[in-house]
Amino acid sequence: MAIAAHNVTLTLGSDKAPVEILRGVDLEVPAGASVALLGPSGSGKSSLMAVLAGLERANGGSIRVAGLDFTTMDEDVLARARRGRIGIVLQAFHLLPTMTALENVAVPLELAGIADPFGRAAAELEAVGLGHRLTHYPAQLSGGEQQRVAIARAMASSPAIIFADEPTGNLDTATGHAIIDLIFARRAALGATLLIITHDPELAQHCDRVVVMHDGRIEERVA
Repeated sequence: MAIAAHNVTLTLGSDKAPVEILRGVDLEVPAGASVALLGPSGSGKSSLMAVLAGLERANGGSIRVAGLDFTTMDEDVLARARRGRIGIVLQAFHLLPTMTALENVAVPLELAGIADPFGRAAAELEAVGLGHRLTHYPAQLSGGEQQRVAIARAMASSPAIIFADEPTGNLDTATGHAIIDLIFARRAALGATLLIITHDPELAQHCDRVVVMHDGRIEERVA
């Protein structure tokens, strides 16, 4: 299993006013599979992704991702574990405005100690259709182009697992469809596992499985 989560709980807030976010979530995703996570706002989708990606610590349960036990790791070890194994694409692009498209993709590779970071970054930007935009800054790119840079950044290290949280949420319909096609094409090229959070049933139909969340629990699994 690329992802194996069992009885995962997450509670935020103070001891006097705790808020249960995840309430005993069980989820297994085989290597190479694509899974869509559907559910209304506040159902816990993004929190579950954050826990599975090692961005948030669960309060209870067990989590194994890419063969590693995330349950026992502290934040520094989790950060190292994500490098080269996990790629993350978010609704907000989170590009550094003072860096070019090439630098936004290459610098994380360089910090992770990956060989030839600028060469790999240029090749990945070429793969997402931005070979002609390497020296452009985020402010000089359209929303769709910025998301393409973010996708290139997430995939340049050839991760085994890709997490995508509403990756088309800030885009118009036509651009959003192009971005979805791109994510699935790059995921197929890498042979990566994909977990994608969306409100869009049409997008979910691209996936092998659909999982529905309500009130911090997985309520339905659709083949």
